[in-house]
Amino acid sequence: MWVIRTEGTPPAPLAFRILPGSVKTLGRAVGADFVVDATLVSRVHCRITAGAAELEVEDLDSTNGTFVNGARVSRGILRSGDHLTVGDVRFAVEHRSGAAEQEPSARNETPEPDPDPESPIRDPQPAR
Repeated sequence: MWVIRTEGTPPAPLAFRILPGSVKTLGRAVGADFVVDATLVSRVHCRITAGAAELEVEDLDSTNGTFVNGARVSRGILRSGDHLTVGDVRFAVEHRSGAAEQEPSARNETPEPDPDPESPIRDPQPAR
């Protein structure tokens, strides 16, 4: 499972989950799969395709660009530890595998309710 999480101080911290094999759109419009309500983010800003070892991001003719590790791209590859920036919102990319994808009970943790593993989630704590 992939997690992209905002860094810095956007209006509210965001984290999105995406499973390998999934294709999601990110943008300001309500119709985007991952909604980011920020002025410099286009209505449908980019498309993210998740693979087992990497994410592919494709800019969808956004006004302010899509950046991978600071470089503007029309299409780019993201791996765990990389950064994706859309408009003025910066995301850290994380790939969770092995124990991180196991059921919480297998790690002696209390499960958190999350009926849809690809649903956008809001962090209760601000991103650092």
